[in-house]
Amino acid sequence: MAKPPENYNKAWTEAQEGHLKELAKENTPTRVIGQKLGRTPSSIYKKASELGVTLGPLNQAPYNSKKPR
Repeated sequence: MAKPPENYNKAWTEAQEGHLKELAKENTPTRVIGQKLGRTPSSIYKKASELGVTLGPLNQAPYNSKKPR
């Protein structure tokens, strides 16, 4: 079985909530947000929903891709 993330079953801090909002605003993929915050993707979806944060439109390029010239 896979090892759970470092913050598994721990309460969210205000700093983590702020970081989630920043990463979501940058259109960071949910899986990457989870890795950065030590959370599962399902916990990212749940907290984003509680905070009213949109995790980005599906039709945009990922956060680190460059636009063609």
